Amino acid sequence: MKTIALLAIEGCLSSSITNLIDSFTIANLWHASFSENGETLFETQIVSPAGNPVICSNNIQINPHYSFKDQINADYLIIPALLPIPKSRDMRNSDVLDYICRKYSSGTTVASICTGAFLLAETGLLNGKCATTNWRFEKKFRYRYPQVHLKIGEILTENDNIMCSGAVTAIMHLALRIIQREGSSQLASVCAKAMLVDSNNASQAPYAIYPLNEKHNDTEIQKAQQYMRDHLAASISIDEVAEVVCISPRHFKRRFKNATGDSPLNYLQKLRIQTAKNQLENTRDSIEEITHRIGYEDSSAFRRLFKRHTRLSPREYRDKFLMLEKK
Repeated sequence: MKTIALLAIEGCLSSSITNLIDSFTIANLWHASFSENGETLFETQIVSPAGNPVICSNNIQINPHYSFKDQINADYLIIPALLPIPKSRDMRNSDVLDYICRKYSSGTTVASICTGAFLLAETGLLNGKCATTNWRFEKKFRYRYPQVHLKIGEILTENDNIMCSGAVTAIMHLALRIIQREGSSQLASVCAKAMLVDSNNASQAPYAIYPLNEKHNDTEIQKAQQYMRDHLAASISIDEVAEVVCISPRHFKRRFKNATGDSPLNYLQKLRIQTAKNQLENTRDSIEEITHRIGYEDSSAFRRLFKRHTRLSPREYRDKFLMLEKK
């Protein structure tokens, strides 16, 4: 039997704990139906720093089974999602970081859920390793932890007994991976079907919404951004946009990056992809119509670009996210 320790700390998402407990309970029921002796495959335990009840971010109270002082021979330690994400200085020199490091050193596999990767990265255990987290916090994570190889498109990463899962519902993919590791691929497949989880979905990329920073004080760059939006269907060049706001192209590129965090070309590309995604979700216009509307004459070039950013073709994306009533 494998022991799964679930870390409960103030401000965590209760679903990070309860969904995993439910997933492993379901796995136990299916495993018992497969095995001759009806054995239990997983045991779940909730642990908090002092063993006291923990108030989650949604004000739900979690009652732990153990404290850090108790001796728990856990095979896995799961770090929950945290909202809001604590400041780096507030996580340093904490008993939580020490506990995670001690468990990892003793041979426990450590896994993080969503923004729990920030807490895991703060231990230093992720330095030089691959990781993922919620796509919404990509820039913040890269800024704080440049030594971590962030694979933001991945739903799940795994190396050296460390696992990371992406945005919150990727918790189910983490559960299925552990079920597969400790049970079997057959058991994981049955559990995926029972929980209606698309186990073949290995990327967060289709779900990502590109942040297009417009909250800055550079009025000339704001004008440039508005010009791009207003002329999206045209074949815009960056030099043309710079000329519109009366800034030399070289200075414009540097100033645009300082204001928005993106180069003008990257910003324009993100704007086009995001606009295409919105139209695929909310209209039944043809791919060709949408292609021309966002400034591409060659629909095959657009399809390649779209798939590079989302890992889906425009048609696959529409099939997945169309918000109109399906007929």
